[in-house]
This record gives sequence, structure tokens and C-alpha cells, in this order.
Amino acid sequence: MQDLHHPIVELQDVKRIYTLGTNRIYALNGVSISIEKGDFVTIMGSSGSGKSTLLNMIGCLDLPTSGKVKVNNVDLSRLDDDGLTAIRRNNIGFIFQQFNLIPTLTAIENVEIPMIFNGASPAKRRKKAIEMLKKADLPLEFAEHKPNEMSGGQQQRVAIARALANEPPILLADEPTGNLDTRTGQNIMKLLKELNSSGTTVIVVTHDPKLEEYSHTTIRIQDGEVVE
Repeated sequence: MQDLHHPIVELQDVKRIYTLGTNRIYALNGVSISIEKGDFVTIMGSSGSGKSTLLNMIGCLDLPTSGKVKVNNVDLSRLDDDGLTAIRRNNIGFIFQQFNLIPTLTAIENVEIPMIFNGASPAKRRKKAIEMLKKADLPLEFAEHKPNEMSGGQQQRVAIARALANEPPILLADEPTGNLDTRTGQNIMKLLKELNSSGTTVIVVTHDPKLEEYSHTTIRIQDGEVVE
């Protein structure tokens, strides 16, 4: 009987080389990793180690110079820009250190944005946005507030609700606690842990070793290579 099991994210001997003049910079140098569905993974590394480049590969924001990246068993190298956009939209939610909320929109409007691109009706978008803000544990009195009327922790919860809007199987978080105080950061990580417990694959990129305690698996990257 054929085994249909496959990792939700897989990188095979991935290299990402940037050329600066006559210099070749290896941002990633032969990275092979496998992430299972439902895992909680911390990608650890210092600044410039290649961890953000690795996250961009998983998030379909960049393609390797050589090697293979698969998301949900789809080989990204076989896709055009529209195909990559569809993979991102249907499979991946992004959480950024800087929150990346649109300052002129309210919390609930920010959460609705991904659903606009998926063609959801205004009524369905509004209902789902409220549901996601509840899931992200943001008090609903902040739903009509704009980002500058909220604390960093509240903005990060809006960003998490937005990332969940299309119910992606993979959540990518780039330094999600980097702009938060310790207690708020712990609350955000507990929230990510709860989301992981309900089946979402969570991948966190960080240089903060304290975040390791929340994950099942740690991948360490240094000078563009995975190290033990």
C-alpha cells in the first residue's frame, strides 16, 4: 500500500546565493530540513545567520538558487508567480515583528484584508474577522480601534488574527515577540502554542533562546547552514 504521508514543509539541499560585484554570498548553503504537519518549530540563529532567508523560502517569498522547496508536497520551482501567490494565500499566515498593520484601517478591517483577496463577501468577512479577533484573544472593544490607538501586544494580536483569517495550515512568525515586553511576549507565545494545539503548524524565527521552550523542535542555523 502506498504511503501518502509527506512533510508539510520540506527543503532539499537549498542554496540561496546573492551576487555582490564579484562576491558570491551564500545566505543559505545546502539546507535540508523536514517539518511535519502539526509541529511547532523554532528556527534559531543570530542576526545574519540566514534564518530570515529560510523563512522567506518557506513562505514562498523567495526561491532558491538551487535545491528544492516543497510546501504541502507542492514543488515551488514548478510554479509561476500566480501559483506562488495561491500557495501563500491558501497555506501560509504571516506574523511580523513590526506587526505590518495598515495604519488607516481599524483592527477588524486589517483582519478582513486577506479575505478580500479570497473573494469573501463583506458579511462573511466581518463575521470571520470577529471570530478571529476572539481567537487571538483581543477584547472586542478594540475592534474599531486603529493601530496607533492600541498597545504593541494588542497590535500583535490583530496581526495574528489577520494571519489566521484564511485558516492556513502553516503559521510563520518572524521575531513575534521582538517588539514586546517580556510578559506580553509570553502571552503571545502561549497563544501560538494554543493555536498549534488545535492543529496549526507553527514556525517561529527568533534569536531569543527563551522561545525554544514553547516548541517541539529547534532548528539552529549559522552562516547559512543547519548546525547540530
